[in-house]
Amino acid sequence: MGTQISSGPTAPGPTSSGLASSGSASSDVGDALPASAQPASGLHAEALATLRSWTAPTAEQERLRARYVAHLEAHDRADDDGVYRDCVPDHLTASTVVLSHDGAQVLLTLHAKARRWFQLGGHLEAGDVTPAAAAAREAREESGIAGLVLDAVPVHLDEHVVPFCRPGTGDPARPVHHLDVRFVAVAPADAETAVSDESLDLRWWPVDALPDPELAELVLRARARLGGRASD
Repeated sequence: MGTQISSGPTAPGPTSSGLASSGSASSDVGDALPASAQPASGLHAEALATLRSWTAPTAEQERLRARYVAHLEAHDRADDDGVYRDCVPDHLTASTVVLSHDGAQVLLTLHAKARRWFQLGGHLEAGDVTPAAAAAREAREESGIAGLVLDAVPVHLDEHVVPFCRPGTGDPARPVHHLDVRFVAVAPADAETAVSDESLDLRWWPVDALPDPELAELVLRARARLGGRASD
């Protein structure tokens, strides 16, 4: 159904992940450019390839896909690639809906700053080679679960204002926006969880009794990606 969470980003399932690396300029050209004009990071290229190739399930999701692509296309330099948290007011994040082995429950974290139940996720970091890899790392760090299996094809996009994200803009009228790329992973039957220092609690919830109705579409999309169940 998927790939081990610690492995590379080969996409499982019936659709392509679009994670092939983009071509790069020759070294002669790159060496002649000042740092600010150097091509953006490999992660930027992978994120752009992922979002360009993704088939959005609804008109609203397609609007967001185009918004993300435009953002990345506008931030295509080494010192401003639009991927990391120092790009303000907008930057990418990656998150994961972690389902139980039978697809009946979803693991949610009570976010320490937002004080709300969310899927697992966070900012992209320099060691992440793709958005899927970032989502995998965050899921592993925030769940403590060994052996998660991640599907490297996004299931949902969501743009939201995050007033506590730092570094911010310094202007309340220009808040930071997270451009979240969301994936799905499946936990093994014997999964043991551990609360991270970014969370107040970590809990399995029935997929039909979620603590926040805003999570319903995301969980629905995640389960639909797996055909309504978490394992083959």
